[in-house]
Amino acid sequence: MTSGRAWQDLASDYEASRLREDSLDRILEWPAQQELLGDPTGLRILDVGCGSGAKAAHWASHGAAEVTGIDISGQFIPTPPDNVRLITADLSNLDAINELFGHSYDLVVFFQSISYAKDQVHTLRCARQLLAPGGRIIVQRSHPIRFAVERAEANDTSLGVEYYSTDPYYYRSGWNDQVMLTHSTETIAAMLNSFAAAGLHVEHAVEPQLSAENRHQCPHKQKWLDKYLGVILFVLRPVAD
Repeated sequence: MTSGRAWQDLASDYEASRLREDSLDRILEWPAQQELLGDPTGLRILDVGCGSGAKAAHWASHGAAEVTGIDISGQFIPTPPDNVRLITADLSNLDAINELFGHSYDLVVFFQSISYAKDQVHTLRCARQLLAPGGRIIVQRSHPIRFAVERAEANDTSLGVEYYSTDPYYYRSGWNDQVMLTHSTETIAAMLNSFAAAGLHVEHAVEPQLSAENRHQCPHKQKWLDKYLGVILFVLRPVAD
């Protein structure tokens, strides 16, 4: 996983990349996230790995009752809405964040962040404990095929060899090639088993694709998706005791 220091170095580069007109966050991920989240009116939302907090501010300004964002970088938007609270903290230790004590949430989101937890099952269990009755968790992950393809190319092996490899994956960040990242890679089965171990079940899953308009306007992004598949989003609910 990236260290806190690495993410602090990358935070501003990520935000700059995300705001580009052709960024996958803008044209693929954010539309899918909004569709799964639905109308935020009245919701209490916890955004774990919130980056700058811009998405938290969006939900707050579109009717959410309150939004809490957590990110290890601490590089937040300067003037969030009054009903947004942004906390500098490590998502690996949700149960040690004093500001969360006594709070519960209708929705907890991990958009590209859960893979950076030191123990994903522990972090997901903590998130489950923070859910209000009827609450849900949305997790977005990079498609595991993406890393398998990249590693197969780099190591001159095969898709199958790299898909099942448990070795850490070292690579230069696409947001800043001066920063080296270490990332765990998982199979889809491993993802599902992590959810189950945390007492969660998959209510719904989505592998979003570009709209016809965006495929036409951004053929280079469609070419990338044709090879690396993009992301998977899971809507999770607690398993009944």
